Amino acid sequence: MGPQLSVVMPVYNEQAAIGAVLEKWNRELSRLGIDFRIDVYNDGSKDNTLVVLNSIAQKRPRIVVHDKRNSGHGPTILQGYQQNSDCEWVFQTDSDDEMQPEHFEKLWKKREHHDFLLGHRLGQNQPLPRRIISLISRLTVWGLFGRGVLDVNVPYRLMRTEKLKPIFHALPQRTFAPNVIISGWVARKKLRILEVPVPHSARKTGTVSLQKWSLFKAAMRSFMQTLAFRWSGEMP
Repeated sequence: MGPQLSVVMPVYNEQAAIGAVLEKWNRELSRLGIDFRIDVYNDGSKDNTLVVLNSIAQKRPRIVVHDKRNSGHGPTILQGYQQNSDCEWVFQTDSDDEMQPEHFEKLWKKREHHDFLLGHRLGQNQPLPRRIISLISRLTVWGLFGRGVLDVNVPYRLMRTEKLKPIFHALPQRTFAPNVIISGWVARKKLRILEVPVPHSARKTGTVSLQKWSLFKAAMRSFMQTLAFRWSGEMP
């Protein structure tokens, strides 16, 4: 068995910020007295992110670095879910420092009566293309699975693995946006869902992997995969 909580964090070209981000998460989870491990997945970074990660891991035994070839954000977090489903809880957050660790306590304290707890992004100032894509993702999930989740792709989610393990392992490894499908599956299964407002701030460092028309291509890919999975007969 793993620890009570695994924090799955994908990282790509975040050498300037990742050290401070991990220190904040390590400090906050330690303060809460949680039996935790931070599983950091370096998704083929081209800068010195891996060097920084290995340096931190030498000082912080609860931070575990997984170095992998680049496969993208979605397949990376899905790999994290699958590899850490022996923990009681899995929490996913990104490494960009846009949603702070001090708000995690809001979710953690309410976990006993819920299976799927999300930090709904508060104060998010997205450009128009991203707002359109977020809306398309939400309407897709609502139409295919039901209206259980508002912020369907939020990267601040606490999941009870006993309940979520079937969907973690049913999704194909190359799934582009597994969080979207997982949100829909949870709604369809009528698991106990809670969304808590969590402040969101703009990225200060690092690499934004999707820009302009790539966003729309990504949205279409996510839509097609979600549609195909919903009607494939493989949904647990």
